[in-house]
Amino acid sequence: MAAKILPVFKFATKVTIAGGALYVAYDSGLLGDSKEGSVTLGRAKAAIPPAVEEWMKYFGFELHATPKIEFSPLDAWNSGVQKSIHALSVTPSTVSDYTKQGLQYVKDLTK
Repeated sequence: MAAKILPVFKFATKVTIAGGALYVAYDSGLLGDSKEGSVTLGRAKAAIPPAVEEWMKYFGFELHATPKIEFSPLDAWNSGVQKSIHALSVTPSTVSDYTKQGLQYVKDLTK
């Protein structure tokens, strides 16, 4: 009986943890638009260093200073969208050029 219940219990635990992580991500704004993501990242940058410092005091060890990383999800999102749209806009002409080159290659082979 326990052999049948244990896999179900494991699965339920995993689903609960995944659901909780998804809820926290949604509630904190990570799954929203880029502006919400930027605000959430700013809150995380402000909250994580004091927590790490407190843990270091508690466990009694030191970490090296973390490097400053300047990253804007808003800018990264916009540049990614712009590059994707540009690639989609030039696709017809690029495919046409490649088709012409392929046909010319086949014509040259058959001569």
